Amino acid sequence: MKPSYLVAAAVALGLVGTSAQADVKDPLPDSLSLGGVTLYGTIDIGYAYQNHGVPQNSLLPGGLEYQAFTTTRNFAGSVSTVAQSGLEQSRIGVRVLEPIVGDWKLIGAVDSGFNPLSGHFTDACGSFVSNGGLKQGQQTSNADSSRCGQVFNNFAFGGISNPQFGALTIGRQQSLQLEQLAVYDPQALSYAFSFLGYSGFNGGAGSTQAARWDNSVKYALQADPVHLAIMYSNGAQDGGLLDKSFAADLGVAIAGLSVDGTYEHAKGAVNLRSAFNDVTNPVPTPGLSAFISDNTSWNLMGKYVFPLADKDKLTAYAGYTHIEKSHYTYTVGTAQGGYPIVVPINVNAPAYYNMEWVGGRYALSSGLNLVAAYYHITQNSWTVGKGTTGTENIGCATAGLLCAGDFNEVSFVVDYIFNKHYDLYVGVNWSEVTDGLANGFAGTTKDGTTGSESQTTLMFGGRIKF
Repeated sequence: MKPSYLVAAAVALGLVGTSAQADVKDPLPDSLSLGGVTLYGTIDIGYAYQNHGVPQNSLLPGGLEYQAFTTTRNFAGSVSTVAQSGLEQSRIGVRVLEPIVGDWKLIGAVDSGFNPLSGHFTDACGSFVSNGGLKQGQQTSNADSSRCGQVFNNFAFGGISNPQFGALTIGRQQSLQLEQLAVYDPQALSYAFSFLGYSGFNGGAGSTQAARWDNSVKYALQADPVHLAIMYSNGAQDGGLLDKSFAADLGVAIAGLSVDGTYEHAKGAVNLRSAFNDVTNPVPTPGLSAFISDNTSWNLMGKYVFPLADKDKLTAYAGYTHIEKSHYTYTVGTAQGGYPIVVPINVNAPAYYNMEWVGGRYALSSGLNLVAAYYHITQNSWTVGKGTTGTENIGCATAGLLCAGDFNEVSFVVDYIFNKHYDLYVGVNWSEVTDGLANGFAGTTKDGTTGSESQTTLMFGGRIKF
């Protein structure tokens, strides 16, 4: 499909949004609940065009490689294809909210992302395995994620709650940082239009596998206008987060203003590397190529809602993240989903990342939503060490990917919401990596100090939510 057709779709959708809310027959009930148990889900399908990309992989969350920052330097030409989960991960889940005694309630949820075009559970680690041994430019899409084929690859937890004493939950849970990004990302963690959505890099404090914590305990308390949460995990040798980790969030919501500060320390986080880095080694034996790091992040995020006439509203968003990745002494462990790994390198000199984003969402009472966002990341120059002791240094001069670089992304989406169950959307996303972050793409310099690579994605689709 040519890009001009997608532009025409955006214009048509905008014209629909200028009219009165469409009277769409809705056979779905408000909720699928029995007692305190509710079944819910989302199916998101569409069509996408990318000027630079690779064929989609049915195991990868979102199917396509979005945003040049997180790709495997694997671009092989333009892509025009049926696509899925552009605005939201297609998923199925069950949540429980059952009174026990007094104001105490039993709470819990299980949730899993899937590909509605193939029926596969999302399995990013499997996308690496399926490309093992294939050269750069010959692969299908593949990238790291904390969703690696688990039956409940999003979360699975249970606990108790009380409006006065808060909520205590135990199990597999999203990191506090990922939870807050869902609140403060103008594009609502969209795969096709948000770096914060497609990549778990920020949600995992620098490692996407740390965006979801197995064996975790979380306590959250709402005492208006303040809310707080703390979270702890003792790690898991088969969970992508190998060691004891801690996170905390403190926020305030007053009138239209909401602000949160989040701290996260993810210890022993697994970072899977591009599949073609080890084309001489079979996978999954001896294992997927990885390095392990200790990650620390500080975040400040906020939004403000401006009420407008006719029940319209404009929401402005902004956020800042500082991430540091440092050395972790690896002994034993696997990636999320229990995938075996080999660790040929170790972080030596710390890697620093600063990220900023701003955006806005204009929601009209007609159901039309106009969303724009800008994301920016800077990386310092850092080094890694080869071997079990990590003493054989590789730095910017040897591996250009370790040189300083920048990432920029701009996106715009038109989303027309017919009712709580149906919406149609169309959007465009442009991203670019420069210097060290662009190293490895065809046509960029080998020393990692200059060069750039960009990607433009156009996509339209629709969602059914129940």
